[in-house]
Amino acid sequence: MTEREILFDLLRNGVSPVHAVLHCERRLASAGFRRLYYEDAWELSPGGCYYMIHHDTTLFAFTVGETWDEGSAPSGAASRRRSRAPQIRLAAAHTDYPCLKIKPSPDVASNGYAQVNVEVYGGAILNTWLDRPLGVAGRIAVRSEDPFCPQIIPYASDRNLFTIPNLAIHMNREVNKGVELNKQVDMLPVAALLPKDGKEGDFLAFLAEELSIRKEDILDYELTVYCTEEPEFVGINDDFISSPRLDNLTSCSALVSALLKGRRSGGINLIALFDHEEVGSSTKQGAGSILLHDLLLRMLKGLGRESSAQSDLYQSMFLSVDVAHGVHPNQAGKSDITNKPVPGRGICIKEASAQSYATDCEAVAVVQQLCEAGGIAYQRFVNRSDQPGGGTLGAIASALLPAKTVDIGVPLLAMHSARELMGSADQEALAALAKRFFESESRL
Repeated sequence: MTEREILFDLLRNGVSPVHAVLHCERRLASAGFRRLYYEDAWELSPGGCYYMIHHDTTLFAFTVGETWDEGSAPSGAASRRRSRAPQIRLAAAHTDYPCLKIKPSPDVASNGYAQVNVEVYGGAILNTWLDRPLGVAGRIAVRSEDPFCPQIIPYASDRNLFTIPNLAIHMNREVNKGVELNKQVDMLPVAALLPKDGKEGDFLAFLAEELSIRKEDILDYELTVYCTEEPEFVGINDDFISSPRLDNLTSCSALVSALLKGRRSGGINLIALFDHEEVGSSTKQGAGSILLHDLLLRMLKGLGRESSAQSDLYQSMFLSVDVAHGVHPNQAGKSDITNKPVPGRGICIKEASAQSYATDCEAVAVVQQLCEAGGIAYQRFVNRSDQPGGGTLGAIASALLPAKTVDIGVPLLAMHSARELMGSADQEALAALAKRFFESESRL
C-alpha cells in the first residue's frame, strides 16, 4: 500500500482516539511488535520491537537497535562527540481532534425531536459541523464483578446517527453576513423523531441494544460525535485530499509507517501518539504529563542502561509532528509575508519566536539536511507577526525532556473544520522524512 492508501485506511477507522490507537496497534502487532503493560516489569533486548497503550487513547511504540548493548555514560570529548548523534530519536503526534462529545444524561426532548446533549471539544469551527452525517464512537464502561475493573468496550456506530440542521435563510436573513453559534443551543444533534405519545428518546437504551447488554449496566462513556464522510481525492489532477481528521491522523499514520520501516543498528526509535493535545495536553495521557520521561527511564532500565540513563536522555532528539497552515487561496493576507507554504509542495518546518513551536536553528538544520539527503520537499512556516497561532505538544513535552526539538507537519487548509484539505503529495514526504530520521546513522 502507498502512504496515501495507508492514511485513508486510518482516516476511515480512526473515528475516535480509542479507534485511532486500536488501528495503529493492529499495524504494529501484525509487524511483530510485542505489547508491554505498565504494571509489569520490562525485560527488553537489543533488536526488540515493543508498544504500550495508556488509558486506551495514547500509544507508545519503540524499536531497539540490535547492537545497542549495556553501556555507561561517556565523558569528556567522547560525550561531546556523541551528543551530536542522538541515541534516542522520538517522534510524537496526537490522536484527538476538535469535535463534539456527548454529556452524561444525554437525552433532550424538544418539539417532537429527540436530541443529545453535547459539549465542544477543542477549537472546532462550529458551522462546519452543520448539515453533515454524524456517527458516534469512543469507549463505554460497563458494570463488572470487580468494581475496580469495569469492562471497557470500544464502540463505533456503523451508520449515520445524528445531524445538526442549519436554520433556513428565510428565518435568518442575515446568515451570509456571519452568525455566531451558541455551543449549548445551536450544536445539539438531532437523533430521532419522537412519537406523538410523548415518549422521550433514550440514547442509553440505544447503546445497550447496540452492545447487547442491559441499559442499567452502562456506567459511563467517553463518546465522540464524528463526521462519517469518507476521505476523497479532490481536484482536476487529484492534487488534494479532503477528509475529516487530517489533523492529526496524517502524522499518526506517517509515524507508524516510519517506525516499521526505519531501523538503525544502535539506539532507540520511539513514537508517542498522545491524546488531549487539542485541550492543552496537561492530562494523565497527554504530552504534558510525566509519562514520557518516566517511560524512557523504564525503557533504559529494561535494557540494562541505568548507569548511562541520564546521558542517554541528553543524547536525544524530538520531532513534534503536527499539521501546519497552508496559504489560503482567497485569504493570502492571513499568512506571513515571506513564508507561504503551499499544500502539495512538501512538509513544513514550523518556527515561532515565542516557542509555541519548540524549534531551534540546530534542529532545523538537522531536518533540512535529512530532507536534502532524501530528496524530500520542505517549506518553512511562521505566523504573521500580528497574528499569533496555536501551539503543539512539542513545546509542552520538550519542557519535560531536554532534547533538541523541531516542529514539522503537512500544510492544511480548513484546519479544525469537520472536513480539512491537504496536498496529496505531502503524506509521502512526511513519512519519508520520519523514516529517514529513524534510520540515518551518524557519520561521526
